[in-house]
Amino acid sequence: MSSTTSKVKSFPKIKEVRTFLIHGVGSGGDYHNVNSGHWLIDSKIATPMSHYPKYQKSRTDFGINVLGSFCVELEATDGTKGFATGFGGPPACWLTAEHFKRFLVGADPRDTNLIFEQMYRASMFYGRKGLPVAVISVIDLAIWDLLGKIRNEPVYKMIGGATRERLNFYCTGPEPTAAKEMGFIGSKVALPYSAAEGYEGLRKNYEYLKGHRDALGPDFPLRVDCWMSLTVSYTIELVEKCKDLHIDWWEEVLSPDDVEGFGLLKRAHPTVKFTTGEHEYSRYGFRKLIEDRNIDIIQPDVMWVGGMTELLKVSAMAAAYDVPVVCHASGPYSYHFTVSQSNSPFQEYLANSPDGKSVLPVFGNLFTNEPIPTKGYLDVTDLDLPGFGLEINPSAPLIDAAGVLNPAPSKSLPAPTTQQGDSQEKVNGSS
Repeated sequence: MSSTTSKVKSFPKIKEVRTFLIHGVGSGGDYHNVNSGHWLIDSKIATPMSHYPKYQKSRTDFGINVLGSFCVELEATDGTKGFATGFGGPPACWLTAEHFKRFLVGADPRDTNLIFEQMYRASMFYGRKGLPVAVISVIDLAIWDLLGKIRNEPVYKMIGGATRERLNFYCTGPEPTAAKEMGFIGSKVALPYSAAEGYEGLRKNYEYLKGHRDALGPDFPLRVDCWMSLTVSYTIELVEKCKDLHIDWWEEVLSPDDVEGFGLLKRAHPTVKFTTGEHEYSRYGFRKLIEDRNIDIIQPDVMWVGGMTELLKVSAMAAAYDVPVVCHASGPYSYHFTVSQSNSPFQEYLANSPDGKSVLPVFGNLFTNEPIPTKGYLDVTDLDLPGFGLEINPSAPLIDAAGVLNPAPSKSLPAPTTQQGDSQEKVNGSS
């Protein structure tokens, strides 16, 4: 009996890395960079900055949209291109070009774990969370898009395949009754008043939520996003006051760093669901949240947590504890993840229309074919295009970021020559 073997065909490598900014507002991966009057920025929403009356009127007053969107394009040696968007603006372009590019050019895009680890570890001295990991996330999503296009298959098929035929959505927005009428399976509203606004604010929060419950009826799921604006004692009191409203879950009530606080909340209200995670980063950030079992649902954002590569690790960890993963927004990047994971039961749709009463593309006019839910759901077959399946709009307001930083970034000093290195060693040895 004989057998023949042959080497696997060579795979295209990454040869070019490009970054783009987006001119104007309402397009790209920064959810909050929208026109004035949009409910996301100019309605009454509790924030950590509600302590200060000067910054209560609009979330743009304290700079929620200051970074803006950016995009990454990766070109392989065979000419195939992968593309992704997120938030970060000029600083994100700088980090990509001046730091992370060295780990990309010449790399095999299939080596997603290696590339992520190199970018994450190389930026650990200034990163670990926040903007650096968000930048890594967008690069990672562009890699997955590139892989899907080279392989001619959708991302969800490369990360486990479909676990269902249909993806159901709940809607986050200011008009829960509109969400119900549009066919969504549930609704979520932003809490108007923070803990800093005292008992009067607590009373108004209850009246606001009661109005929505009365309008929706007793059975339609109503969830509340508190956006890091409450304290443990305030949350305990608010949840107690609202028990007759049957709130489905209370989201991100505390600072992301107050992990122990969720334990106190769970002891006070053991049957109430608490969720969090959109402002947490990497598997390290989620480890304790999951292990402590005080969070009923985790809500990572794939454009912030470390990309698809890191989200899969977070999801696997959560699955071992039977903790559901319900991704925060992120449009089709999240859709591909959610349909592939058994412990992700449904998906958030963040209402992108100014009044929150209609369904519009999450990324504005950046893509020509962004899938959006109809009657509250998407067929999985709507995702059956290579990569994330998104086609860049030829008229999208993209600005090549290659020359946007002025003065140009300084280049790294060259490595010392052998002669210089020997001389330095002699100096060090004689000191």
